[in-house]
Amino acid sequence: MNNEEQKQTIKKVLRCIRPHGILVALSLLMALVFVALTLYVPVLTGRVIDHMTGPGAVEFDAVFGLMKQILGAVLLTAGAQWIMNAANNRIVYRVSGEVREQAFRRIEELPLQYLDAHSSGDMVSRVVADVDQFSDDLLMGFTQLFTGVITILGTLGFMLCVNVGITLVVVLLTPVSLLVARFIAGRTYRMFRRQSETRGEQTALIDEMIGNQKVVQAYGQEKRVQEKFDEINDRLSSYSLQAIFFSSITNPATRFVNSLVYIGVGLTGAFAAVRGAMTVGQLSAFLSYANQYTKPFNEISGVVTELQNALACAGRVFALIEAAAQTPDADPAEKLPEDPGCLSLEHVCFSYTPEKKLIEDFNLEVKEGQRIAIVGPTGCGKTTMINLLMRFYDVDSGAVKIEGKDIRALTRRSLRSSFGMVLQDTWIRSGTIRDNICMGYPDASEEEMIEAAKKAHAHSFIKRLPQGYDTVIGENGGSLSQGQRQLLCIARVMLCLPPMLILDEATSSIDLRTEIRIQKAFQTMMEGRTSFIVAHRLSTVRNADVILVMKDGNIIEKGDHQSLLAQNGFYAKLYEAQFAEVQ
Repeated sequence: MNNEEQKQTIKKVLRCIRPHGILVALSLLMALVFVALTLYVPVLTGRVIDHMTGPGAVEFDAVFGLMKQILGAVLLTAGAQWIMNAANNRIVYRVSGEVREQAFRRIEELPLQYLDAHSSGDMVSRVVADVDQFSDDLLMGFTQLFTGVITILGTLGFMLCVNVGITLVVVLLTPVSLLVARFIAGRTYRMFRRQSETRGEQTALIDEMIGNQKVVQAYGQEKRVQEKFDEINDRLSSYSLQAIFFSSITNPATRFVNSLVYIGVGLTGAFAAVRGAMTVGQLSAFLSYANQYTKPFNEISGVVTELQNALACAGRVFALIEAAAQTPDADPAEKLPEDPGCLSLEHVCFSYTPEKKLIEDFNLEVKEGQRIAIVGPTGCGKTTMINLLMRFYDVDSGAVKIEGKDIRALTRRSLRSSFGMVLQDTWIRSGTIRDNICMGYPDASEEEMIEAAKKAHAHSFIKRLPQGYDTVIGENGGSLSQGQRQLLCIARVMLCLPPMLILDEATSSIDLRTEIRIQKAFQTMMEGRTSFIVAHRLSTVRNADVILVMKDGNIIEKGDHQSLLAQNGFYAKLYEAQFAEVQ
């Protein structure tokens, strides 16, 4: 990220903070009170010293009076600091919560094309780890940057009131500290950026491997995965070490410069006291101011390196938040009429990448209540056609129409609620069996839910679970078998009973006996409903009204089962090959 991008990131952070202006103002006010009282204490301390170094006895009444003032100032300082820290905490955690909410909301709005191109682990790292790092470093920045800047300005004013000449010594030497901090900070940002990106890469690998550990072990890939992890981990260690090294030398370097400032103040102040230009108490106060004046530079230089890390993490989070969302619904968008059934694809062209053509000039007319089976070799475009029907992807040209209306002119909610989908890749959310079955129809009664489960032949295995329908299952179904997960997905659709159905290898993980039963239930469910059946096993599509045989994104054969066999073409060869395998 160059300087311009870094400035843009800072502007975005400030825009996130702007709604919390009242808390920011309170924090600044308390910082002013904190610094003012902190700077006033050395004045009182200097006066105490002057009342104790005179030629006569110690002036106890004056000393005790000043001590009471010091105690009061210290107590007020502690209170102001507590309020300031509370305000800063509230600002930071509200901002981080809002940023995380925006990021999660954007993930739900992102097109599938973006999700397919970015690993889930990297996005999890951005939403969780990067936001955490951003909030932690932003909190440190708020707490120390505010007080640091105000302390510098305040001490400068106090020192000018005491002695202009010595103040000039401090001011002239201070820029050296800033130059050192700037030199180091410019190098830390790049390292923190690489560290954040590599951490996301590592999270993605861990997420992928944990989710697919059975496959890794089945193919004996443990060593190769370990080597990949070690390589990423070594890079992360290298970048982290460099980032920490550069950030850690900032404070010692600026402290060295500030020590030179303190020595200069001590020497010039001592000569001034000897000449009678200032009292010993004023010298004591001035040394305290010099120390307080240089201390914020140490803190700010440390904060700057942390802010570099925060900006690097914020940049990744904002990149996710600002990623192009899916094309919004048309304005105004129409709602799909109830019980739609007629569907057509007119001169549809689509490809996932421009350089690799997939579907070209695709035409299809589907009548209400028809059962359309789609078969063909892997990669021919069967699932792609389903993606276009559901508008997970938009066509490059041409149109997909339902009841004569282009689906791009319809609301996505009305379009997708008109389809019921059962896919080969099941998705089971973390929660109860009841939650998963009723996902598309949360208001379903107990009887409706159980009836749907019985039709899907899932009721028997559900009743054997410890708490039946209230059994809590983990992410992706926990200990349920793949077949049981698929039965739950089938029950989910049978409960909703939408006007159109999409069955994409819906019984691929189910035993033959249960599949025969479910196919009968499907036949009943598909009565009067427009249905699309994607299958490799041709035995499951023999009863379809129309069978589309696809190859390389085009329909090469079309007809019912008997007519396609009579053509003795591609479908007949596929069927004979499967029949031969069965034999």
